[in-house]
Amino acid sequence: MSHLHKIALLGIYHESNTFVETKTDLEDFRNGHFLVGDAIRQEYRDAHHEIGGMLEVLDRHNIQVVPVMYAEATPGGTITAETYAALLERMWTELEKVLPVDGCLVVPHGAGVSEDYPDMDGHWLQTLRQKVGNIPIVGTLDLHANVSPTMVESTDVLVAYKQNPHIDQREIGMAAANLLVQQLNGKIQPRQVLVQPPLAISIEQQFTKNEPCKSLYAYADRLSQREGILSISIQLGFPYADVAEMGTSFIIVSDNDPRLALETEQELENYLLQNKESFVGEKIDIPAALELAEAKEKPVLLLDMGDNIGGGSPANNIALLEALERKGTLSSFVCIYDPNAVKAAAGYSPGETFSLNIAGTDRHGKKSFSANVRLLWIKEGDFQEDNARHGGQVNYHMGKTALVVTDNGNTVMLTSLRIPPFSLKQLTAFDVVPESFDVIVAKGVIAPIAAYSPVCPSIIQVNTPGVTQADMTLFHHQHRRKPMYPFEEITVGQTERN
Repeated sequence: MSHLHKIALLGIYHESNTFVETKTDLEDFRNGHFLVGDAIRQEYRDAHHEIGGMLEVLDRHNIQVVPVMYAEATPGGTITAETYAALLERMWTELEKVLPVDGCLVVPHGAGVSEDYPDMDGHWLQTLRQKVGNIPIVGTLDLHANVSPTMVESTDVLVAYKQNPHIDQREIGMAAANLLVQQLNGKIQPRQVLVQPPLAISIEQQFTKNEPCKSLYAYADRLSQREGILSISIQLGFPYADVAEMGTSFIIVSDNDPRLALETEQELENYLLQNKESFVGEKIDIPAALELAEAKEKPVLLLDMGDNIGGGSPANNIALLEALERKGTLSSFVCIYDPNAVKAAAGYSPGETFSLNIAGTDRHGKKSFSANVRLLWIKEGDFQEDNARHGGQVNYHMGKTALVVTDNGNTVMLTSLRIPPFSLKQLTAFDVVPESFDVIVAKGVIAPIAAYSPVCPSIIQVNTPGVTQADMTLFHHQHRRKPMYPFEEITVGQTERN
């Protein structure tokens, strides 16, 4: 049976924190997922990831999918110019091999920044449009995308995840692919409109199951039922990028009815601005969090917001570990990235006790932490996740990993690669029992909740210091739009439309 259409699938996926000093390079992508050709299908066909959803739909419709390239690195600092150039060169080389195609499925994150292109996703999507011409380009976005007009102008349809933690990625990939199929078959003429309200939503308020996001998404869902509306996407935004498009945005896709899309977006924007105070959030500092943890049902998940690896942080904030060591009444599990500490621990045998120095950070910047520890084990830190979890990945690699316990009874996992806490298998695959601790520290804000809520009846978001601290107004943004709430007060009607 011959295929009806031929579709290229490609993506560069990175959430770039421009306030992180360390740049993201090619090695970071190699340590993540740098896949070409059929390796993309092998990795994601059965995964809870948008690519898996895209493949499922197009296979069902007997449409030929040609996986081109997909490169993804753990969130981190700005991508170096050389790295982005190398990624582009490889992607365009691979694309040339498969042209011509009838359409493209694209997988950007939406908050990628390179040294020479602050709107990195807009740049590669625009370049793709120039290369393939007037054929359908349909894709997905992370709901933390900072969406630019260029991204929207260069594509036919962009659909963002609707859940944070992102456990609906496969479903959103299917939704995007279904819209592409309808467009290929001439059943719809998608036209998308972008609105950028003058507002940025605080990171800890972005849990979609809870208020205020729960009601915002319910309202958008009601609006999306209108005849002629094909898709409504809310991009909550990523505050840790100093770019012009930083902030919350909406993409409304209509069936060739931009006026209806604009009317719908105006209602959505009015709702957001009328409820703007609820999107700021309240902050709980470390001492208050530990006091709360004492009284709550154990184990308590402490979310280390200032060291949110999923937001690009260095994964070595020791502020909570130090506080737990001082307190001495809560047994805890903490994971810290420090390759040198792993090497030092490798000089001992399991059961041996020694003094260990961890190179970390706290509110004053770089700071080391020393403690007497007992080595439990040293292992290769590879594990797999089969459930729908934030990020949709299956295979995780922490590099050589050491597990130690301090004299005060706090267990520390030391890794050689930065890995966000998106999977409980990070503990259970190595026979670490989550229920045995009073407190589990996860370096994130909302993403870890999908993995840890099954074993943690209590959850506290902790306002820790760092390059992902919760109060975005403490960062010096030079390129953001003004006025923007909560940096400045705003009035209704200050909107940019494209």
